[in-house]
Parts: sequence; structure tokens; C-alpha cells
Amino acid sequence: MLIGIILSVLSVSFLIVGLCCGQNTARENWAKGVEYAVQGNFSEAKKEFENALKVDPYNRSARATLKVVEDVIGQKTKSKTAVHFFKGVSHSKKRDWAEANAEYSKVIEINAKYVDAYNERAAAYYFKGEHYRAIADFARAVEIEPSNAWAYFARGSVYHDKGQFDRAIADFTKAIEIDPELAMAYNNRGIAYFYIKEYEKAWDDVHKAQSLGHQVHPGFLNELREASGRER
Repeated sequence: MLIGIILSVLSVSFLIVGLCCGQNTARENWAKGVEYAVQGNFSEAKKEFENALKVDPYNRSARATLKVVEDVIGQKTKSKTAVHFFKGVSHSKKRDWAEANAEYSKVIEINAKYVDAYNERAAAYYFKGEHYRAIADFARAVEIEPSNAWAYFARGSVYHDKGQFDRAIADFTKAIEIDPELAMAYNNRGIAYFYIKEYEKAWDDVHKAQSLGHQVHPGFLNELREASGRER
């Protein structure tokens, strides 16, 4: 589920910023849903997340949190686990990363295989500047769920942010193998290729990201044009 981050021209997508580009009503519905879930009122939380998706059917954050409450209602996840998880999300909304981390850690204490908690704690670690801990949590997430394209994508973006472009490219490539429609993985891999001067590969990824509807940062496009000596 990875709930929404944006790292400069990198687009690591974790939940709490996932709604930043959506419509205001969807964002408001989602925030209400989170607060209901914090209180343990999962039926009302479900309604709010569903309302958010009616406004913005493609909103990944609302879809991800809806899945969490559905798992609680369907008794696949303990309500105590979900309450701590949503408390973490609520603290993340306020950029209170230490408190968010504490709540995600409680989730992991209850269920050591709860992938979303590792992903979200990794995001909080990233914002605290603890990149190695973030990478470790993403690694644990893909160990538990090898088909989790977003965890590979997110870890790749952290590697990119650290200047470890070969590792970043490997993770973006793995994410694409799992989910060939993950436009941001092509975008970020294109940026990584740019930094290692593989300009043709960078253009290929730019074109693929654009074909999937992703808006590539115009500043990056300008730099790629100048470095590669070609317009597109």
C-alpha cells in the first residue's frame, strides 16, 4: 500500500501525501476516514474512504486505507493492529514522524509480517533522515511480500536520493517487472539513467512514463535535452 511521499523530482509514493494532488473533497473524506479508524469506528471509516474514491476513483491512498478497514471488517486483521496503524497515519499527516514510528512499531510488535507497517515506518524514517533504517524496512517488506512493487520502487528512490544509482535502477527495474504500469518507476529510473549518463535509456523511460500518463518534471526534461543533445 505505500501511502504517499514526494521527494523533489523523485516521486516515492506513500499514503499521507498520496492525496496531495487529488481533489479537496476526496482529501477531506480520506482525512475523516483516518480519524474514524483511529477511534476504531471502521464502518464509518469505510464509508469515508468509499466517498473519497467516488470523487477520485484513481486515488491510491483512499484505496489502500479502504483495504485496511475491509480486512478488519472481514476479520483478516485485528482491530487493535489497525488502530495503531491508523494512529501512525494520523501522526504522519501532521509530520510527527517520531510518534508515527512509535505506532508503526507497535503494529509490527503485534504482527511481525504486517507489510504496510514496514512501508510506512520506512517513510517516517526517511523523513527523519534515517535512510539506512528506511532501506532496512523496505527490504523487510519485500522479503515478506516479494510481489510488492511499491516497496521496491520506494527503496529504489531512497537509494537514488543517496546517489546509489545502480542499486536504484535495479529496484526500479524490479518494480517494473512486477507492475509494468507503474509509471513513476519508469520516471525515476529515467532520472537515475540520466545521472549515470545513459541518456538513450533515460529517454526511453521518459517516453514510457509519459505514455502511461505520468507528467515528467519539465526541469528534468530540459536538463535531459541539454545533456543528450536531442529534443525528445
